[in-house]
This record gives sequence, C-alpha cells and structure tokens, in this order.
Amino acid sequence: MAKKNVADLLVEVLADAGVRRIYGVSGDSLNGITDSIRTRGDMQWVHLRHEETAAFAAGAEAHLTGTLAVCAGSCGPGNLHLINGLYDCQRSRVPVLAIAAQIPSGEIGSGYFQETHPEHLFAQCSHYCELVSQPSQMPRVLEIAMQTAISKRGVAVVALPGDVALRDAVEQAPRLRFSAPRPTVCPSDDELNILADLLIRAQTITILAGAGCAGAHDELTELARKLQAPIVHAMRGKEFIEYDNPFDVGMTGLLGFSSGYYAMMSCDVLLMIGTDFPYQQFFPQGATVVQIDVRGEQLGRRTKVDFGFVGDTKTTLRALLPRLRQNEYEAHLQESLEHYRKARKGLDDLATGSSGGTPIHPQYVARVLDQLAADDAIFTCDVGTPTIWAARYLTMNGKRRLLGSFTHGSMANALPQAIGAQVSHPGRQVISMSGDGGFSMLMGDLLTLRQHDLPVKLVVFKNDSQAFVELEMKAAGLVDFGTNLHNPDFTKIAEGAGLLGLQAKTSEDVEPMIAEALRYEGPALVEIPVPRQELSMPPTITLEQAKGFSLFMMKAVLSGRGDEVIDLAKVNLLR
Repeated sequence: MAKKNVADLLVEVLADAGVRRIYGVSGDSLNGITDSIRTRGDMQWVHLRHEETAAFAAGAEAHLTGTLAVCAGSCGPGNLHLINGLYDCQRSRVPVLAIAAQIPSGEIGSGYFQETHPEHLFAQCSHYCELVSQPSQMPRVLEIAMQTAISKRGVAVVALPGDVALRDAVEQAPRLRFSAPRPTVCPSDDELNILADLLIRAQTITILAGAGCAGAHDELTELARKLQAPIVHAMRGKEFIEYDNPFDVGMTGLLGFSSGYYAMMSCDVLLMIGTDFPYQQFFPQGATVVQIDVRGEQLGRRTKVDFGFVGDTKTTLRALLPRLRQNEYEAHLQESLEHYRKARKGLDDLATGSSGGTPIHPQYVARVLDQLAADDAIFTCDVGTPTIWAARYLTMNGKRRLLGSFTHGSMANALPQAIGAQVSHPGRQVISMSGDGGFSMLMGDLLTLRQHDLPVKLVVFKNDSQAFVELEMKAAGLVDFGTNLHNPDFTKIAEGAGLLGLQAKTSEDVEPMIAEALRYEGPALVEIPVPRQELSMPPTITLEQAKGFSLFMMKAVLSGRGDEVIDLAKVNLLR
C-alpha cells in the first residue's frame, strides 16, 4: 500500500469526522487535496465558480446540520475570496473549517507570486488560524482547528502550502475518535432563586428571544404561559420560536412591526433569552432588564442589564420553571396579542394582488411563495428588502428553515446559501428569495446549479435598484444616488445557463409562474418586477426619520425629480 501524503491524511481525518464534502474552486496549490478526494468514494468536491460562494455554502450546511462543514481556496487570491463568507459564518456562529492553501513553503517571505499570509488575514474572522509548515503537524493542527470550530461555534482556518500537502505524512491515521461533546450550562441555584423571585413579583413581562432558543421551543412557550408574557422574536430566532406559539407577537427592530415594539416598550420587566439583538434604540428605557445567555461576554453589551445569567436556554428554563408561580395578571399579554392581531392584519392587507395586475407588490409575492412552498422548504433570503418580506410573510412551522446574512449583513448571500442547503439536503425544496442587486453580484454560480443538477428555485425581486439603500437615504433626507441597477433579462441568462427561466409580468402571473417553477424538476428562476418605490416601514418612526423623509421629498422636487414623489404615493397609498 502506498504511503499516505499529508493531503491524503487531511481528507481521511475529515471523512472520519463525518465531513462528506468540501466546497471550493480548484487551483494548483490544492491539487494534493482534490486528487485525494478523486480517489475516495466518501468525499465530494463541490466545484463552484467563486470561493465566496463556497464559504457561504459551507455556512448554510453547518447552519442546517449543526455539524462541521468545510470550504477551501487556493493560494493568494483564491483563499482571499473566502473571507466575506467566512465572516458571515463566524458572526452567525456556525462551525466551518476553511482550508487556505499557501504558496510553496520555501518561498514564503520572498514576495513570491500570489503570496499572502492567511494566518494574519483570517485572524479577525476565525477562532483559530494556523499554518502547517511541516508534515509532522498533521493531523494535530487540523484536529485542533476542527475541535475549535465545533466547540466555539465558528470558523477555524488551516493554511497549508501545496508542496507540504504532497509530502509523506508522518502520522498515518486520525488521532481523535470521540463524539462532539454536548455540555449543558445552567446558572447556580442561588442565581435561579433570584431570577424566580424577580419574575414572581413582576406583572408586565415581555420576553425577547433569539436563535439561542433553538431546541427549547416547549420550555420557552411554557415559560411565557406561566409569566403571561408576550414573546418578541429576533430575526435569527424566527424559525425556532414563531411556530405553534400563542404568545408570539412578531418582531421589533428595523425589520419588525409595531406589535413587537409595543410589547417591549410597555413592559416593566424585559427578559432577554438567547439573543444578541443589536439595535439599542428599540430597547425600553425604564424597564428592569434580565438577560440569559450561554455566552457571558454578551451580557449587557446591547442595553443596560440589571440581572445577567450565564446558561443555555433549555437547561436554564427547565431548572427555572418549577420555581415559578402562575402570573395572574393577563392584561399586558392580551393587549400585546390584540396589538399583534391588528398589526398582522395591516401587513396582510398589503400582501394582495394589484387591481389591473400592476404594480406587483413584493409583499404579495412573498405571501404566494409562502402558500405554495413545501411544508419542509428551506428558504434563503438576500440582505435588504427580501429579508423584510421573508421576516413578515414566511410562515415557519417547525420543519421549514430560513437562512440569511442576518448578523453580518452581506449582499449576495441567498444563492450561495441555497447551493449549500441543496447539496447537503438533496431531498428538500430549496428556495432563494434574491434581490436583483445581491443576485447579480455572485450570478456566476447560477452555472453551478446546472453543473451539479441542483433543483434550487430562485425568485428574483427585480426593482432595478438597491432598494433598501434608497429607503435609508430617504429616511436621512437624501435624494438617492448611485443605487441604479441596469439589469438584463434574468430569464434569458437563466435559460442560457440551462435553467428554466420564467417571468411574472402582472399580479395574475405570480402564482402560476411560481407554481410552475416549484413543480419543475431542475433549477428554475422566476423574475418578478416589483416597484422601486415600495416602502417597508419600521415599527416606529422617529422624529428625525419623519423630518428626513420630508426633506427628501422637498429635495426631490427641487432637483427636478418630483415624479419620484408621485410614484411613491401611487405605489404605497393608492392600493
């Protein structure tokens, strides 16, 4: 039997740990790794058109499975392209290993062709980043990187020169053979008693819950029942909290709506659980704030916190619930739920087809998509207005999943994440809600869908602009500038790439076009023109925003763009 080289050992260690694929773009410094994959039957090389897509795709797989996913980039520019996607993985706290190939080891430090220093470049977007310069370091460095990514829920990077990858391995087998540890974290008995006493004495309690509540749905709803507390969910918590939840009152923040804002601003005690909700202006000023988080460093970094406790949601709530008494004060909960019903009706009233067929409102598109999608569909949404429509109109049910760049806020995430979702879940329906700006940024990987026969369905909201940026400009009193997009016919590009290309030209076309795409066995794209001037109001309008919007209208008229103000009224008022 031929002796293993370092690349062979690397691939074997990954396969032994349950990794089944590596996302990347081939390059000479990766030849040892790709050649090792070629000779195995238990590892797939998912060849993409851009390394940024590879990192986003790996992040999507890690998010959906909770297990380690891997991406790779060749030396210099190749692995540099991974950085934005890896930043998203790190900030979304999903376990991803990146293999950053390096120039020949003897040339490091000489200014060689394509030379960079990955161990410095990736330091800010990883928990661990080290260079393998000798075969004797493998597999120990790789296994440390894997354990770090898994235990810290983030990114680890191994830089590996191409020539070192082809040298004979010193070790001949993986060193680590244990399953991933699953510890539980809970506040002390004294802390739980303090928390229970505080909650028993309180009357108007609101819960703000986030992605840290994944896997604790029953405990969270039972807590809300005992406390008579409405639950406001953060965007990353939507898929874990919203479904089968009679206490849910929606979201707050820039993506949310008025009921979530009302529930938080009208409480005496705000109980934050598993959330790092970032917007300080949406926190109540006079309430007592309690925060529970498994990461102690997050306590108090968004708002003043009166009581902070370190613990994972499920373990902490299970220990807390027996110490509580039933709260008899139900007025706050009932008022919050009534506010939610009114806010929900207002949003639903916007999600209707237009008289005469145009304009096609994006709210209606999202509602139709929600109604036609499978019960276990996986959705991805681009940053900007598609995230708003996903937040407000997609219905989660405990089986559906929703991915986005909700913390890093990167454009162009939806298509790459859809690729990772479909590759890792071949039997599931995967739907990308893409903006025309985000979609066109990494549009090259449209070709990947056909190359790997991935039946992803792409719904492109085409408004020929960076619409969310324009909304921000209007709110600041600025006339929008530099946000125009001169777009092609995306359906023709899709057809040229071997996809089914469809276009909805009127409201009446939306349902049949989306239905046809979802029925189609292969990848499909539906282009839907939506109004550039569609507004998505935050849950509360500040005086500064109102002044800014008035200033925008005055500036638009004075600069000869008064037609924009008229279009704004037509789209949003004359419905």
